[in-house]
Amino acid sequence: MANSELLALMEKSFKELRENTIVRGTILDIKPQVVLVDIGYKSEGAIPVSEFEDDEIEVGDEVEVLLERLENDEGMVVLSKEKAAHKQNWDKIVKVFQDGGLVKGKVKGVVKGGLTVNVGVEAFLPGSQIDIIPPKDLNEYVGNVYEFKIVKINDERKNVVLSRREVIEAERAEQRQRFLETVKIGDKVEGAVKNITDFGVFVDLSGMDGLLHITDMSWGRINHPSEMVAVGQRLLVQILDVNREKERVSLGLKQMANNPWENIEARYPIGQRVKGKVTKLVAYGAFVEIEDGVEGLVHVSELSWTKRIARPSDVLTLGQELEAIVLGINKEEQKISLGVRQLDTNPWDDIDQRYPIGLRIKGKVRNLTAYGAFVEMEEGIDGMVHVSDLSWTRKVNHPSEMLKKGDEVEAEVIEIDKGNQRISLGMKQLDSDPWSDIDSKFHVGDLVTGTVAKIASFGAFIQLKDDIDGLVHISQLSEDHVTRVKDIIKVGQEVEARVIKVDKTERRIGLSIKAASYDEEQLKRETAAFEALRPSTDMVGLEEAFKFAQEEWRPGQK
Repeated sequence: MANSELLALMEKSFKELRENTIVRGTILDIKPQVVLVDIGYKSEGAIPVSEFEDDEIEVGDEVEVLLERLENDEGMVVLSKEKAAHKQNWDKIVKVFQDGGLVKGKVKGVVKGGLTVNVGVEAFLPGSQIDIIPPKDLNEYVGNVYEFKIVKINDERKNVVLSRREVIEAERAEQRQRFLETVKIGDKVEGAVKNITDFGVFVDLSGMDGLLHITDMSWGRINHPSEMVAVGQRLLVQILDVNREKERVSLGLKQMANNPWENIEARYPIGQRVKGKVTKLVAYGAFVEIEDGVEGLVHVSELSWTKRIARPSDVLTLGQELEAIVLGINKEEQKISLGVRQLDTNPWDDIDQRYPIGLRIKGKVRNLTAYGAFVEMEEGIDGMVHVSDLSWTRKVNHPSEMLKKGDEVEAEVIEIDKGNQRISLGMKQLDSDPWSDIDSKFHVGDLVTGTVAKIASFGAFIQLKDDIDGLVHISQLSEDHVTRVKDIIKVGQEVEARVIKVDKTERRIGLSIKAASYDEEQLKRETAAFEALRPSTDMVGLEEAFKFAQEEWRPGQK
């Protein structure tokens, strides 16, 4: 073959070598700094040894390299093994992206906003796309190999954005479908606590989130799910309900154990003494756990027969060991009523024997009300003196007129109501009723003196001897017409009057100031006129009349 033909053939083969393409070459020599590679061109290329550091190479091995330039300023071919690999990988990445497939990669390091990943080319994994739950420490991913979905490619900048979260979500969706297709009510499954709320716990069942409601966590009382479980904890639970349309699963934890309420009546018959621990204190009582999953309520009224307990926390503490008596059971509502006071004898059982009617007692006034005074007979047992039983003669509107809190008083037991735990006391019963022989003390026509105790619109009340009051009607004040009682007499004033009426039944004495100087004939006429008055507010019994009094005077007042 002529030299001209050989040269022409060589030029043709050289023209087939194009820059920025991948070509095959043979290693000619391995030097300390570079590897010489022949690609069939008139000169060989020198590639840095560092590009081969992950490969075991020998002279004569074939390698794929990127032809960057056929000749540089020194007439050498410019080759790169790394760039050849990068170009090959980039092409693969683009194809995977176009096909919607997954790519494996190794996390290289942490950068602002996420992680760098080597998937043949360097790629970026945003922090939001690392996992379903945003990780707290990105460093825990460095060095690990994962599968990723390529979500974005920029060919010009050679940028690749990855997502691991989408891969996990797709896997979970597939797992969820498989789970929903196969699971059935009653199955026992294992999962990890994913999230805790006030109303329950969400459990990850290999891609399917199930709800474990707080009421299905324990047969006993729990105030918050965090008392029993923690995030990440693995649980064996039972499937209670499956809604495939809404992809919801209800779970139960307490159903994994026997229901302690099943034969509750047999284990805790009414009247049985039990021991337990105080688990909760509320305004109306204390909850006491008598076994795992079984609590009873001691109502505040069942703590003591006699002590006045305002709040259970006044006498009990959380965690306290307690003895009680079973008072009642409602299996359907899972409620047990307990009593502590039943451990002792009810002091009201023999109250009528200890305080028979007619017995005189001494006690301290504990409280005053509008209708009477409560007197402490012993610790926790009070008797009440009604206002009507304070005095035979005084018309008492409020017990504070005669008593004050803390006074030591003497009274008589006049009635006992064991059922309602009430004792009625009387103070006036300590003395005889002065009205019983009133007709021997006061006679019509008697001239008496007394002090004005109260003034009403219809007359005045005069306090006579033995604390007995008489009523002077407005018509009996003066011979002249009287418009206002106050214009004639004042509270506290001493007056002289004539007795014109004694009514033992009505407990009323009628007096007349104007008749004080009358002779016998005039007195008879006035008495007859007084008797002729028609019953009205003007002539009610003293007890009612006093309610209308506007002013009053008591001994000791000026």
